[in-house]
This record gives sequence, C-alpha cells and structure tokens, in this order.
Amino acid sequence: MTETAGIRLVVGLGNPGDEYAGNRHNAGRWFVEALARRHGAVFAGRGKLHGSSCRIEMASRPLWLFIPSTFINDSGRALRAFAGFHKIDTGAILVAHDEIDFEVAKIRLKHGGGAGGHNGLVDIIRHVGVGFWRLRIGVGHPGHRDRVVRHVLSDPDKDAAAAIHAGIERACDAVEQLVAGGFDGAMNTLHAD
Repeated sequence: MTETAGIRLVVGLGNPGDEYAGNRHNAGRWFVEALARRHGAVFAGRGKLHGSSCRIEMASRPLWLFIPSTFINDSGRALRAFAGFHKIDTGAILVAHDEIDFEVAKIRLKHGGGAGGHNGLVDIIRHVGVGFWRLRIGVGHPGHRDRVVRHVLSDPDKDAAAAIHAGIERACDAVEQLVAGGFDGAMNTLHAD
C-alpha cells in the first residue's frame, strides 16, 4: 500500500432498534459511535440518505461518520446514497463490521476482497463494488456454522463485551492515520497484537 488521499467516510454496520443494540452484529456501529464520542460529535438523522451522520475533523481534514438506518443486510443501498450525495469515492470509505472468523477483540484492516459470508458486505459490494476498506472487529465464532446467526444476533457476555470495546478504542487510535492516507502505518498499529 502507498500513502494516498485517505479515508473520508467511516460507516458502522449494525441493526437499528434497541433490541439489537448490544448484539455482536453491531460491533461496526459501536466503533463509529466511539469515534463520535471521542470528538464530541452528535449524530443527526438523514432520512433521504437512510441513516444518521456527523462530521468531525481529523488530521486537519473532514471525516464523515455514518450509521445506516437500514438493517445490516440492506447496508449497501444506504452507503451508496450517502457516498453518492457527498461525492466520496469507494476507495475513501472504511466499513467497520463484526468478524466471526477472528477471536474476540482482534482487529484487522483490509482493502478490497470478498464478503466472507457477511451479508452486510454482500449488499455493499453489490451497490458500491469491492474497492472500499474494511475494519474487521473480532466477535468470536460460535463453533458451528448453524449457530452463526444466533451468535451475531445475541449479546456477548460481560467479559467479551469489555474486550470488544477495548479493541474498538485501540482501533480508534489508528483512524487519524487512515484519514491522512497512512494505511501502512495504520496496519502496523492495528496488527501489532
């Protein structure tokens, strides 16, 4: 990877509604909410753009934070609407999402690639292509493929939740590098554990 223009939009995947708020599937949303808290930003609804957003400053550049109001499996439509409205190229988008193939709290940055069975990513790829960045937040695997849906749509126990949120806080530390275009440096930071 080379230094480039950098990330202009961070999208947090999750399901809307209080009944889903603590589910593992909302790990991407938790990440974007943590970024907003760090910067004292408040999300405002953007009905026509199918979500809530706020804008912060990092690395002397503006950065949009966006949470789709759609269910996770319909995230692509919302992302396409928001990125299109703000004229943000696919390569300047970071999508944060839960990753069952990683142990709890393991965080990795990836550019491009397939959906890996994540239906939110399947829909995003359908709507905007594969050229976006991904922040993969480990939520652990239930041990059998038949248990995946129940796993991601349930809350982690207290210790796992604390570990995931600690991992998210560490990941927040790397965002300024991403906004500045320092993808190699951000990978070194995030992949150090």
